[in-house]
Amino acid sequence: MNDIAEFPATLADAIKYFANPDNSLNFMVSIRWQDGKAVCPKCQSTDAGFLSTRRLWKCRDCGKQFSVKAGTIFEDSALGFDKWLPAFWMIVNAKNGISSCELARALGVTQKTAWFMLHRIRLAMQNGSMDKLSGEVEADETYIGGKGRNMHRDRKIKNNIKTGGVGKAIVMGLLQRNGRVKVKHVANAKRPTVQGEVRQHVQAGSEVFTDTLRSYNGLEQDYIHQAINHAECYAKGKVHTNGLENFWSLLKRGIRGTYISVESFHLFRYLDEQAFRFNERKNNDAGRFLIGIVGIIGKRLQYGELIGKLSV
Repeated sequence: MNDIAEFPATLADAIKYFANPDNSLNFMVSIRWQDGKAVCPKCQSTDAGFLSTRRLWKCRDCGKQFSVKAGTIFEDSALGFDKWLPAFWMIVNAKNGISSCELARALGVTQKTAWFMLHRIRLAMQNGSMDKLSGEVEADETYIGGKGRNMHRDRKIKNNIKTGGVGKAIVMGLLQRNGRVKVKHVANAKRPTVQGEVRQHVQAGSEVFTDTLRSYNGLEQDYIHQAINHAECYAKGKVHTNGLENFWSLLKRGIRGTYISVESFHLFRYLDEQAFRFNERKNNDAGRFLIGIVGIIGKRLQYGELIGKLSV
């Protein structure tokens, strides 16, 4: 960015700002190559000339031509940044998410294209931080899926869907109070699974608050573990899981109200999306956009991989 003061603060500003090809290119260069020197994706040389008429670079060592999209989630996309960057702005700041149909109408692309765009952006929003949570940490699990009573009898029989959580996807959550949340689609809510997640992501010696699910019994060996019995009350002083209950409410509002139907094999992508927005809840729209856009580098998602027709 040549002039940080001009950087947009709202979606309307972002649409105008990134509609200018020079603004978009300069912004992407500042994200992709912070020192301003383009790096050849083939030979890693920094000796490249800019072809202004095509907005490409040509490596003087190996002769390869490449764009600023190379090595990012935007690679091989025919769409311009005038569509990509406003789309990115929209999803990182939409509290309940944005559907592919809505994005398609807003950008003037097909629903299929918008769906692919959203999944590529979700990939950029993934945070692979290995930092452990500490202090006061809440642990809880929830079930994602349609209600059995609303399903056709044949589908219930095929998927063995009954009442309660049977046949639904299980999501495990860990929340550091006044901090970050980590969520994961897990196979079950048994003791080795839930305690394994806690021990992997929570620093030993921290205070861990859960409900009375027996799977959490034994955490007191490594943590200060206290449980709240929801059959009696929702909180006893600081012993509660209300922070995660709030996150579950936001997550399910997006899945049920915006996305309607989420396949279990794509669920982790929607979890990453909601976790990103929650973890950046104290930031403003421009701040969330700038933090999220950094995640485009070194990641790629092909359509065949997304629909299961291309091996990872």
